[in-house]
Amino acid sequence: MKENGWGLDFDFPLLGREDKPRRNGLTMVLDKGLGLSEMKDLLDLNANYIDFLKLSFGTSALYPQKILQEKIELIKSYEIDVYPGGTFFEVAIIQNKKDEYLKQAKQLGFTAIEISDGTIDLSVNLRSNLIQQANKLGFKVLTEIGKKDKGEKFKINKMVKQLKRDLADGAYKVIIEARESGTGVSIYDEEGKADEFKLKKLLLEAPKPTDIIWEAPLKKQQVFFINLLGNNVNLGNIKADEILALESLRTGLRGDTFKTVINNSQSSLEKEKGFIEMDF
Repeated sequence: MKENGWGLDFDFPLLGREDKPRRNGLTMVLDKGLGLSEMKDLLDLNANYIDFLKLSFGTSALYPQKILQEKIELIKSYEIDVYPGGTFFEVAIIQNKKDEYLKQAKQLGFTAIEISDGTIDLSVNLRSNLIQQANKLGFKVLTEIGKKDKGEKFKINKMVKQLKRDLADGAYKVIIEARESGTGVSIYDEEGKADEFKLKKLLLEAPKPTDIIWEAPLKKQQVFFINLLGNNVNLGNIKADEILALESLRTGLRGDTFKTVINNSQSSLEKEKGFIEMDF
C-alpha cells in the first residue's frame, strides 16, 4: 500500500508504480512561468509525481536572475531535475554562444539540459559534440527528435538513427516532440492520435523502450501510452495543473485506466471459469 491522503488500507488499482528516485515512469512537467509562491504550492502537493521540470521555451531568459536562481534551488530542494527549454539553446547555437550557454546553465544550478533542433538544423557531428560536452559538465542530457513545424515530416528511419546515436553519445533519455498541442507533429496526426507504425518502429529500434520520453500533453495520449506500455511509461509536456490527474491515470484512480483493470480482471475470471468448466 502506498501512502495516501485518506489513510485507508487499500491498494491502488494499477499496481507496480515506481517510487522516486526512479529511472522509469518519469513525468516531465512544462512550466510556462509560475512565480515562486505558485511553484512552492505546486511542489508541496505534487513533488512525488514530478521527475523533470522544464522552464519552457526561452522563458527562463526573461526572469530576473535572482528569482530564477531562487526558483531553480527551490525545485532542486524537492529532488526534481530542472532544465531550460530547448528552443533557448537553439537560439544560443545560432548566435555561436553554446559554450557560454552551457557554462551559465551550470552556474545558475540547472541539473539537466535539452539538446534539440526542433526549429534549427544541427549537423550530426555538432549534435554529438553537444551531448558529450553537456555530459562532461555533469548535466543529465535530454535530447529531442522531431520538428516543431507542422509542415515538417517525421522521417521515421532518420529519427530512429538519431535516437540510437543520441543514446550512444550519452543522452539520458530521448524525447519525442509533440509541442504543447500534441497535434499535427512528429508521430501525432491533427487529432492527436499516434501513428502506430512510427510508434512501433521507435519501440523496436530503441535499445530499451524506457529510453524514450513521449511528449503527451493530451489525456487521450496519456491513456493510450499507459494502456500500451504500462504505468511506468515516461511521459512529458504535462501541464502544471494536470500532474495529479496523470498520476491518477498511472495508478488506476481515474475511470479511463480503472476500466482497463476491471476489464482485465473480468477477462481473467472468464478464462478461469472456462478452464473449470472444461475440467468438469
